Amino acid sequence: MRKVIAFLMTVLMFLFPSLNVSRIKPEKNAWKTNYPYVYVHGLFGWGSYDLRNRVLPYWGMLGGDMIKNLNKRGYTCRSASVDPEGSAWDRACELYAQLSGTRVDYGKAHSERYAHARYGRDYSKNRLIDKWSAADKVNLLGHSFGGTTIRLLAELMANGSAAERRATDKAELSALFAGGKADWIYSITTLASPTNGTTAYGFGDPAKELPTADCAAYDMYIDNAMALNQTISVQSCTYYFAIPCCTTVRAEDGTQKPDPELTEKRETADAARLGRLTGKTPKGYVVDERWLPNDGAVNTISAGAPFNARSVKLDRSSIRPGVWNVAETQRGDHMCLIGDLWKSKNVRPFYAEWMEMINRL
Repeated sequence: MRKVIAFLMTVLMFLFPSLNVSRIKPEKNAWKTNYPYVYVHGLFGWGSYDLRNRVLPYWGMLGGDMIKNLNKRGYTCRSASVDPEGSAWDRACELYAQLSGTRVDYGKAHSERYAHARYGRDYSKNRLIDKWSAADKVNLLGHSFGGTTIRLLAELMANGSAAERRATDKAELSALFAGGKADWIYSITTLASPTNGTTAYGFGDPAKELPTADCAAYDMYIDNAMALNQTISVQSCTYYFAIPCCTTVRAEDGTQKPDPELTEKRETADAARLGRLTGKTPKGYVVDERWLPNDGAVNTISAGAPFNARSVKLDRSSIRPGVWNVAETQRGDHMCLIGDLWKSKNVRPFYAEWMEMINRL
């Protein structure tokens, strides 16, 4: 009976999204800022520039369009669309173009190295936000590989790319690769992100297993994710948050198994596999039992702060910029923070409360 009621509620919320608006009322008189929130999807995801988003919103899923409903509540929210399988670099370049209202420039050095077009779609007539500068900052939230995407964007905004500056005439250089814009980003929130890699790809050699290194999968191998972390700095003017997820419980043999009440069927097999997988990466990093708890796609330990960055447990009474604030692990699978699918969840109250917290900083 509970499943029938839940299904009927999901149908009603999908047909009548207004019924599912968060009940949390924004307390605007307590806000210190009111910058836009830009949500960035993960691997195989989509956003507002994609037609499929009108049928099944990535942010909200069967529960209805979360972005639209939160906008009605007074928050300014946007949903980006980046390459579903692209590398963190390519996706960061696409996100920059959408935010700045420019043509995508993947960089002269990068495009020549990976033998693809240097330029992509032009967003000058349909940019994602009205304005973006040090005075008009943005808050970035990235689900899954979207978290890696926004972290790399923040690094390029702050420090640019020395390789692109060397390879490109100054008149042709994208402003993204020039750097000097760290203070254009107010906060970063990673959501169930493979920040330190994932054992979903096992312990093989990605150079032998993948056709190119210019893809999301390559960036998510543990060795490669950790190498990328070494190139991404933490900015003293930016607030950093990480929200891990876990859908598994400890089994009698010490491994982890998926909780059927929390786990979508599509995540069950992978959650069980990751819950048993230990070993050593090609570069010698030992993946031990700490990596067994997972959300079906990402190991929970990996979804916190970068291992090479300073972090603290999130304390809402003393949040400071320039340090990673790691929130309490959410009980749920990899899709729970976007609404799940058949185990549909109303995620609007969660994000309304989260944005309320950031606006009060």
